[in-house]
Amino acid sequence: MHDFIFNMIAAGGYWGIFFLMVLENVVPPIPSELIMGLGGIAVARGQMEFLPLLLSGTAGSVLGNWVWYWLGNRLGYARLQPFVDRWGRWLTLEWEEVEKAQRFFQKHGQWVVFFTRFSPLLRTMISLPAGLTHMPLWRFLIYTAAGSAIWNVFLILGGHWLGDTFKEAESVIGYATIAAVVVVAILYVRRVIRWHAR
Repeated sequence: MHDFIFNMIAAGGYWGIFFLMVLENVVPPIPSELIMGLGGIAVARGQMEFLPLLLSGTAGSVLGNWVWYWLGNRLGYARLQPFVDRWGRWLTLEWEEVEKAQRFFQKHGQWVVFFTRFSPLLRTMISLPAGLTHMPLWRFLIYTAAGSAIWNVFLILGGHWLGDTFKEAESVIGYATIAAVVVVAILYVRRVIRWHAR
């Protein structure tokens, strides 16, 4: 995976960054931290410019998230009821909870979209409920772009600061991502065991 990312950035430049960031949001295991961090190293070495890197990475993030938004918007949350009724035990939720979440998202969804851009595990998944609740597209795009841009600035600056040590740091990022996935899996299993329908 790492070799693929390195080669894509080397061969594609800003377009490679754009393509990788689209993939990162459609196929979450690809880490944006590594993609934009390597871009930051390229900026430090004079191989890339900060602003075009930021714009290409942010545009890729927005497009990748729009894919999930579009799927959710096409489906609509009301069509989920048969699925939730059948698989609610494993989803650990009931339809009443889905309706509450839908009402909350309609009121505050833009801020949820914005702040989850800083979460490695939630930043892609949140686009689906945004679409399911039919959040206005312009609002979704603005808050996704704003959150993505801020996050990408930190990643580029982090890569710039780490410089040549980033390659060693990528293993730490990889272990941290794996640890986060394991923790989420444990919490899910615990919730499944303790959950009871009302």
